[in-house]
Amino acid sequence: MGGAEEEQRLEEINRRIGPDTPVNIQYTSGTTGHPKAATLSHHNIVNNAYLTGIGTNYHIGEHRICVPNPLYHCFGCVMGTLNALVHKQSLVFPDKWFNPASTLDAVEEERCTALYGTPTMFVDVFKHGIEGRDLSSLRSGYIAGSPCPVALCERMVNDLGLRDLAVLYGSTELSPIVTLSRLDEAPLERIKNVGYVAAHTELCVVDAEGTIVPRGEKGELMARGYMLMSGYFNDEEKTKKEITDTRWYHTGDTALMDENGAISIVGRTKDMIIRGGENIYPTEIEQFMFRLPYIADAQVIGVPDERFGEAVCVWVMLRKGFEDKVTAEQIREDCKGKIAHYKVPAYVCIKKMEDFPVTATGKIRKVEMREMARKELGLENVRDVFN
Repeated sequence: MGGAEEEQRLEEINRRIGPDTPVNIQYTSGTTGHPKAATLSHHNIVNNAYLTGIGTNYHIGEHRICVPNPLYHCFGCVMGTLNALVHKQSLVFPDKWFNPASTLDAVEEERCTALYGTPTMFVDVFKHGIEGRDLSSLRSGYIAGSPCPVALCERMVNDLGLRDLAVLYGSTELSPIVTLSRLDEAPLERIKNVGYVAAHTELCVVDAEGTIVPRGEKGELMARGYMLMSGYFNDEEKTKKEITDTRWYHTGDTALMDENGAISIVGRTKDMIIRGGENIYPTEIEQFMFRLPYIADAQVIGVPDERFGEAVCVWVMLRKGFEDKVTAEQIREDCKGKIAHYKVPAYVCIKKMEDFPVTATGKIRKVEMREMARKELGLENVRDVFN
């Protein structure tokens, strides 16, 4: 409803602002420590929203996007709000904060075509129940924020009807997206990884010495390009630790790149469990456990162990109808012979949905989970391998 006065003011502001001017001090989710203040520019976030939308066909046709994510996080403010804005699409905000019931209500009432969320959010939606809901308007969506179990993505495609589901990967420091699915791949093939390098973005996988490894080998994923933050606000020391002299950003994620360029995230480097010299990536075990018919969610962490240094512990949430039927010992037995013996959890903790510590953005707080597990399992006096 602006007039001539507002247009003149806007023009004055435009003259003072350049593409590289900071627009957003965006705090990281803080799942592995204290949140850091990533300084993002107009160039960073506008282009990231625009290019991600192009890559997932939001520039074509009409979309009604349900965004239950908090808007102070990159998923909500860039992939949600800004993505819809630059592609002239409709946004639906179901509630003040994430609630699976109000999210499903919004999809039904507003006939949403797309649904966003983290893996934990979608787990909660299925746990709440979709029976009797008319979700026939849904056809697409984004899942990001943490590694997504293939079994969960399969339910999203088959049960929610998200045939154009896109798996995204990135971080706050990258504004945030650097990989995304290709929608020309079959849905159940597409969800096996986090997609391919995004437009105008460079990725590489390196070993501990910083040397690029051959395709198919694991290493740390690094990223570079227009989307990289200028740095952490007023913290040059942390900035230099995460960004190399040649502007490569350390994601801290262990990944591998297939021959065709698809990127798979194995897990967080900091989350890796070292059991008697064996490197164990929690994501591998979580992916397997999601295949068990009674598992709604599984989160694997390392806990102290006198003999091996660390032991595998898993928190599981059971699906409806299995709460009183499945025991911890049965879960361990169902793992034996299916995964390597040293990956079979030494500890299985069966939990309710509200027991899982999460950030406000819907990510599991594994640091807090480790501390809770140590107390619950009586391991507080065992040598602490985390410090």
